[in-house]
Amino acid sequence: MDEKDRTIVTFGDDPEPEKVSQNSGIVSGQNEFTVDVDVPKDVEAEEVPHRSEPAEPADRYLEDYKSYTGRYQAEKAEEDACNAAGENAGTAEEVYHRAEPADSHVQTYSRPARDPRYVTKGALAVCMVLTMLVSSVLGALIGGALNSGSTGSSSSPAAGGGSSSKSISEATGSDLTISEIVDMNADSVVEILVSGTAQGYFGQMQPVEGAGSGVIYSKDGYIVTNYHVIQGANKVQVTLHNGETYPASIVGGNNDMDIAVIKINASDLKPAKVGDSSTVEVGDTAVAIGNPLGQLGGTATTGIISALDRNLTIEGRTLSLMQTDAAVNGGNSGGGLFNSKGELIGIVDAKSSGVGIEGLAFALPINSVVDDIDDIIENGNVTTRPVVGVTIADVSEDSARYYQLESAGVYITQVTGENAKKAGFQSEDRIVSLDGEEINSSQQFVAAVKKHKAGDVVTIVVSRSGQEIEIKTELEEYTDSNL
Repeated sequence: MDEKDRTIVTFGDDPEPEKVSQNSGIVSGQNEFTVDVDVPKDVEAEEVPHRSEPAEPADRYLEDYKSYTGRYQAEKAEEDACNAAGENAGTAEEVYHRAEPADSHVQTYSRPARDPRYVTKGALAVCMVLTMLVSSVLGALIGGALNSGSTGSSSSPAAGGGSSSKSISEATGSDLTISEIVDMNADSVVEILVSGTAQGYFGQMQPVEGAGSGVIYSKDGYIVTNYHVIQGANKVQVTLHNGETYPASIVGGNNDMDIAVIKINASDLKPAKVGDSSTVEVGDTAVAIGNPLGQLGGTATTGIISALDRNLTIEGRTLSLMQTDAAVNGGNSGGGLFNSKGELIGIVDAKSSGVGIEGLAFALPINSVVDDIDDIIENGNVTTRPVVGVTIADVSEDSARYYQLESAGVYITQVTGENAKKAGFQSEDRIVSLDGEEINSSQQFVAAVKKHKAGDVVTIVVSRSGQEIEIKTELEEYTDSNL
C-alpha cells in the first residue's frame, strides 16, 4: 500500500522514540500508543483530536482495527467478484470505512451510484467475443455462397465444357493472355540467315553473314522481313519454328520503307493474322517474337506501345515508327509485333543502343507497308507507288545556318528521276507546298505523294534563293534495282 493510503492515529501523549516496536507497528508509552491503519485510496484520513481522559487498553483498538480491515477486505472481494461475473453493480450502494473520529469508532459513507449506462470490463469482453463469433459465421456463409456461385458458372464436362476455367479471350471476347498470343503466332515467325560478300578495309572482297527474323505472310511461302536484313545477300536460308530449313529467294523490296519479301518452296504454312495498326494506342499490350542474336529463334518478349509516329532516320531512311519497350536485340529485325488479340500490327525494325539505353525499340506500322507487301508479291516490286524522283531531307534551323540555307524545312538533296530533271528541280530547293498543301516535313511530303498514283501530274512550289517557283511534274513509278 502506498504512503498516501496509510493513516497514523495517535492517542495520548507523544510516544518515546526508544519504545517503538518495529514488528507490531504499535508504539507504546506510559499513557499513549499509535496505530498504523490502512484505508482506501480515495478516502482521506481525518485528523483525530487528542482525548483528555486516560487512554483505553491497546487491545481494544487492535480489535477495532482488525474488525475494520476485515470488513473492508470482504466488501472489496465481493465487489471484485461481481465485476468479474459481468454483473451491473453500478446501482448498488457501496460502503467503505475510514478512520473513525474521536467520538465514534466506525463511520460509514456512501459513494455516488454509477451511471446506468456504465459497462463493466467483463460485459465488454463478452460482447467482443460474441461479435467475433457472429462475424466468423457470416463470413463463412457468404464465402461459401460466392464460391458455389463461381463454381457453377465455370464450364464442366457435365455442362458440355471441357475446362473448369475461362481464358481472358473467353471472358472478355477480345484479349488473349501472353501465352495464348505466343502460341497463336510462334509458328508464324521464322529465323533468317543470310550470306554474301562485302568490300574490306583494303578493297578486297570478303564473305559476310547476317541474321534476322521474318513473318509468314501466306500459306504458300511468302515471308515479310526488313529490307536491310536481305540487302546485298546472295544466299538466304529460312528456318521454321519446327526446325525445318529451306532456301529462300528474294522477291523484291522497298528500300525507302525498309520492307522486303522473300519466298520459300513450302505449303500449308501458318500465316500471321494482319491487324490494323491505326487502332493502336499508347499503353496497349505489345508482344515481340523473333530471333535475337541470330541464335535464339522463337524468343517472345512483352511490353506496351510506348509511343506512336516516331520519325527516325536509320541508315539514311526516314521512317515513321511505333515505339515499344518490349525487349529487342540484334536479329529481331523483320520479326513480328503483335497486339493483345494476337494480330500482327508491326514489323520490328530497330532498337536504340548505347550505354544506359534500355527499353527503346521500334517497329514499322503494318498499315504503312501492307500495300507495298501486296504489290511486291504480285509484281515483284513496288509498281503502284508513285514518286517525284527527288531525294529529300529535313533541315533544322542550326543546319540551315551552318550550310547557309535560307531557313529550316524540307530540301531536295538530289534529283534522280527523269521527269523531275525535265521539270527543272534543283538540289537545295526548299519544298513549300504540293497541290496547295503546305509541307513542313519529309514524312508529310511522302504522305502527300502517296495519295496519287504513277502518271498523275502534281504542282509543287519550291523556294530557290528566296524566290518561290511553281513546278508541274508527272509522278513516276517506283523501281528499286539495289536488290
